[in-house]
Parts: sequence; structure tokens; C-alpha cells
Amino acid sequence: MALYAQPPTSYSDPTTAPIEHRFNPYSDNGGSILAIAGKDFSVIAGDTRQSEGYNIQTRYARKVWQLTDKVVLATNGFSADGNNFVKRVKQRLEWYEHAHHKPMGLKSIARMIQTLLYGKRFFPYYVYNILGGIEEDGSGAVYSFDPVGSYEREACRAAGAAQSLIQPFLDNQVYFKNQQPEPGAAPFVAGNLPLSTILSLVVDSFTSATERHIEVGDGMEIYVVMNKGRTTDDLIGPGILSEGMHVEELGALGEGGGERTFLVTSPLKRD
Repeated sequence: MALYAQPPTSYSDPTTAPIEHRFNPYSDNGGSILAIAGKDFSVIAGDTRQSEGYNIQTRYARKVWQLTDKVVLATNGFSADGNNFVKRVKQRLEWYEHAHHKPMGLKSIARMIQTLLYGKRFFPYYVYNILGGIEEDGSGAVYSFDPVGSYEREACRAAGAAQSLIQPFLDNQVYFKNQQPEPGAAPFVAGNLPLSTILSLVVDSFTSATERHIEVGDGMEIYVVMNKGRTTDDLIGPGILSEGMHVEELGALGEGGGERTFLVTSPLKRD
């Protein structure tokens, strides 16, 4: 018995040519974030520009959020996913505090974020997260995440449009890569830099990135989370902040207060 097949479709005919259907719900809205951990403090920063390609959508879009008195979260990538993810994290933290009558610790928040991201791995949040704050032992810590939940604790991390510009600079200045101490001097140790030095590194990172990258600019927000009882002389002392920078202390989120959190704002290039 003979088998007869349909004749091949003529792809030269536009009415019968295959049509590709593609749905892409994601967008990259630019901007950059970074965090650096100190001995008893953490610094988390981000710029305020939101863009899509060469189109600037707004010159003020938050990328850094205070979660508790000890913890700050920075998000970067698709802004709609980032805003929705921050809402989910804050909701989980509120449930935890009602159930246990205390705020969740930094290490536990990092684990919770990992679980939330991994739970959406088949349709992930297009968001790169950096978590910074104070651990239970009073030390500064930074946790970085990829969109599906893989994370690690680090001394510093940058993410976003200017990551390729900022991260090598931080590797050299914070991790002391490709640096050699003077003969007889103490070896370099990551995480022991003073706050004033780290603030200078953050400002230099965003200033240089703004000069080279169109998706970074307009303004900068720096959150400084300090261990309770720590002096603030190296933050608000004379000569620490450059001209145009403004610093304010944020109120405690929980009852009785906790670690002290400061917000430092500064303008960036607007081109």
C-alpha cells in the first residue's frame, strides 16, 4: 500500500510562511547598586535613574529599601519585578514579627530571600538583589543573589548596568587584589576599611560610572547601617561628606530602637 505525504509547504509564499510568536515580559531598566561591609557597619547604595535603552523613564526611582533597623535591601534589573519582590519580602517580615514578636535577623532574611527567588525559578523575578546590614554578633555583612536564589556572603558586591566598571574597582580597593603591602607592613584584610574610606569609594564608583554609562546617573542614595552605640564621627564629622551631599538619620522601625541607619543623598550627572 502506497503512502502519500502532503507536498511541502512553499515558504516563498508569504501567506503560508511560518510566523514566530514570542512573548518577553521582561525589561532591563538600568541603574546600578553596590554594597560594602565594614567591621561594625554596612554601606548599601544605588543610583536613581530608571531607563530602557537610551530612553530615560524617570530620574528618581528607588533601588534601595530599609527592611528593618539592621537590614537594607538593594534591587536592580526589571523595576516592576523589583518593586513587587520588595513588597513580598516586607510582607513576610511583617508576618514573622507578628508571630515571633521580634524582627527577623540578617542571616534569616538572606535565607528567606533565597527561598522566595528559588520558588519562582520557572518564571523568575528578573532582579539582582544585594542585602546588607548588621549580623547578630554586631559585624557588618553583605549577601548577593542571582535571580533564581543562589547567594553568598561577601565583603563587597556591585550589580546592574555598570557592574563591569564598578566591581573591578571594588576588587582592587576592598579585596586588595593586585596590591602588595609595603615591606614589614601588616597584610591587607578585606572588611577592615574605615567608614570614611568606604564612603569615598562609593562616591567615586558612582561618579566614574555615571561618566561612562548612560543608564547610571541623576542621583545617589547611600544607606549606612551602624552597630548600636557606634560613634558617628567618621560619617558626619567635618570634611567627610563632599559638597552637595546631605545626610539624615532614619527613625527606628521597631519598638525600642536598634541599630542606627543613616541616608546620604547626593546628585549625579544628569546627561
